[in-house]
Amino acid sequence: MNYIICHYAEIGLKGKNRKFFEKQLVENLKKSLTKEYFQKIKRLFGRILIELPDLQEEEKKQVEERIKNVFGVANFSWAKPVNLKMKNIKEAALELLAKEDFKTFRITTKRSNKDFPLNSQEISTEVGAYILDNLPQKKVDLEEFDANCFIEITNKKAFLYLNKISGPGGLPVRTGGKAVSLLSGGIDSPVASWKAMSRGTELIFVHFHAFPYTSKKSIEKVKKLVRVLNKYQFHSKLYLVPFGNIQKKIVNNTQEKYRIILYRRLMIRIASRIADQEEALALFTGEAVGQVSSQTLENINVISQATDYPILRPLISDDKEEVIKKAQEIETYQISIQPEEDTCSRFQPDFPVTKAKLKPVQKEEDNLDVESLINEVLQETKILTLNFPHHEFQEK
Repeated sequence: MNYIICHYAEIGLKGKNRKFFEKQLVENLKKSLTKEYFQKIKRLFGRILIELPDLQEEEKKQVEERIKNVFGVANFSWAKPVNLKMKNIKEAALELLAKEDFKTFRITTKRSNKDFPLNSQEISTEVGAYILDNLPQKKVDLEEFDANCFIEITNKKAFLYLNKISGPGGLPVRTGGKAVSLLSGGIDSPVASWKAMSRGTELIFVHFHAFPYTSKKSIEKVKKLVRVLNKYQFHSKLYLVPFGNIQKKIVNNTQEKYRIILYRRLMIRIASRIADQEEALALFTGEAVGQVSSQTLENINVISQATDYPILRPLISDDKEEVIKKAQEIETYQISIQPEEDTCSRFQPDFPVTKAKLKPVQKEEDNLDVESLINEVLQETKILTLNFPHHEFQEK
């Protein structure tokens, strides 16, 4: 039997709502690990305990990688369980430390079981003295130590471990409501989606493509991106919206300089209809102020007025290098930089408006049958679903 102790950070600040967040964290750990990798996952005071079967080293690495993708986990450790007797706790600590190469050490104890006869400081002192008696060449250093032996005293067992593995932090997915993410094939929107999920948001992905006027490259790229992002929320829905005919209507019936603004406003309207259908509460995009012509504050303002939904932009003030670094960390960057024809780049105007005003844009929209265009495109939209850990999409 193997044990992992998972710790959270922000969840601990949730007061009376903490139980709700803990329960969702347990559910997400179950979905991430799947039944093959755990026997039981349960809440203990201030921590989550995972009981696992005997695993090979490669399987342990797989478990670690999966837990690293569960939002809400601040850190986790492979832990050694012992019964609640000081003799056994001291022997277990010695066994762990004797295998390590170190000169200085400390003992760090947390005691959630207040019925245990010694307090945390007393436990640490007694165990530390036992280590010094048996490893006299070692020294205690509470500030600059080479090894730290953690002891956690719970109601039924004590758990000991030496190393903490960092998790992603944040809040468990599905504790923050549902939203629609406009997912292009670029670098920014996958990072914005990741940030949204890190705050507990469950995302419905929407991708606008120009097939058959362009190749299927953007569709295949976005499917790869959703596969990566799905390991954070374990079930994903992807709407593939054919946008080519709408672009043709805009090109043929409106002024060239307004094309990008009109594209974006129509995309927002379509995403809003999907949000209605999915009972979502907001839209997410990867926009950042001033990055391209459609992302000046003036243009963002005009685009935002195409919907009553809040449009949330996690990257709005991020430096591009910050975004690239995060994309590399979450393994979307190499997918995003693959060449393909972006929908908004089709029929790109030579001189797009950078400080649009709402009334002239609305006047241009009067040349389009907006509602009919939206209804038509939604009828042709494909809906795909993906369940972790599978990689194949199912068409709904």
